[in-house]
Amino acid sequence: MSSPSAPGEGLPYHLVLRAGRPGWWRPVLGTLAFVVVMLGLVPLLLQVPFAGWFALSGEPVGDSMQRLVDLEDPTPLGLAYLNLVLAAAIPVTWVIVRLVHGMLPRWLASVRPRIRWRWFATCLGLAVVSLLATLVVSAMMPASSSDPQVSGSLNDFTRTTRDFLLVVLLLTPLQAAGEEYAFRGYLTQAFGGLFNNRVAAILGPALLFALAHGAQSAPVFFDRFAFGVVAGVLVIATGGLEAGIAMHVLNNWLAFGLALAFGDMGSTLNPTGGSWWSLPVTLTQSLVYLGLALLVARRRGLETATNPAVLVAPRGLV
Repeated sequence: MSSPSAPGEGLPYHLVLRAGRPGWWRPVLGTLAFVVVMLGLVPLLLQVPFAGWFALSGEPVGDSMQRLVDLEDPTPLGLAYLNLVLAAAIPVTWVIVRLVHGMLPRWLASVRPRIRWRWFATCLGLAVVSLLATLVVSAMMPASSSDPQVSGSLNDFTRTTRDFLLVVLLLTPLQAAGEEYAFRGYLTQAFGGLFNNRVAAILGPALLFALAHGAQSAPVFFDRFAFGVVAGVLVIATGGLEAGIAMHVLNNWLAFGLALAFGDMGSTLNPTGGSWWSLPVTLTQSLVYLGLALLVARRRGLETATNPAVLVAPRGLV
């Protein structure tokens, strides 16, 4: 179990909320508030402008709204709606950190506290390198390890494909960032603040991350849990969300890109099958990226704890 930093020392990322308002119940309240808002309020609020658009366009609002939220057979507009719902996790976590914990929202980004853009750009490059390693391992795997949702023939490039591509390029980074702010950001700090333990801060959000993806086979669940563990290790070891966001963005771009080129978006959004043979491929990507990111972060002397001069516990931030 990790202990709080001594007076005069900085706080690691997962303990940052301990500099805010005192009370063991605050992380619990914040987590419950996040779940309620994201599952209830946000989807309803974001449906309002879509309903208005359908009405102004002269389309049947009821049928169009049902089509919008149908993830079994998604449309480009439906994928845009889903991405915006998940991206809304960013402002939702900001509000919770400010109102519940009395801290400035920027402390979710990193221990600086801000997004370290040069480090983020470096992480995108490292993610590309890990992807190349994944392709090498994939070529050595049995044919049964291939994604069952991906066919061997190239899909036709249609207007719908173009619209999906625009949504993926423009909104998928926001969706990935939203999930990272939620699971590796607020929930990591909430579990860390509640249990004062980095293992709980990593495993708790990773489990919730895997469960949040709905019904899935054991291999798919384990793959997402492993992704959450690696991203959780990265956020604590590098002191911020940049590495996790970069890995998540590239991973989703790859998944959606393959779906548009060789498969279909519905199967990619709702994978129910999977092969254990696919795990060496995905684990290669995650573990190679983890090793590279930790190595480069150490060589750069990346900050992994807060500057004690800018924190005053327990009243919050100056």
